[in-house]
Amino acid sequence: QVQLVESGGGLVQPGGSLRLSCAASGSISSTYTMGWYRQNPGKPRELVAAAASGGSTHYADSVKGRFTVPSVGAKNTVYLHMTNLKPEDTAIYYCFCTVVETKGLSTTYWGRGTQVTVSS
Repeated sequence: QVQLVESGGGLVQPGGSLRLSCAASGSISSTYTMGWYRQNPGKPRELVAAAASGGSTHYADSVKGRFTVPSVGAKNTVYLHMTNLKPEDTAIYYCFCTVVETKGLSTTYWGRGTQVTVSS
């Protein structure tokens, strides 16, 4: 099984920056997608960013231009570089890894989450 451990969360002032890290252990196939969801208080979980094997990336409109996933091709670690943070970015950020297995079936693994709080 794949285990994911996030780190890098914390308290930051508006306009500041943070870099989240997600370290993966276990066996990961050659076809995968890794990225980040966030859970805002009182709101549904939102897909923030994702990076697939092969180099393609996706960003939510709410974070596009501010958040990036610089390590697109890394299988063991995925990062989320956040800049110009806003109070609305306050959430628990969850790393995920979706692995394509036999017969095209996929399994999604989740990290435990890391808290990001943006406040003056």
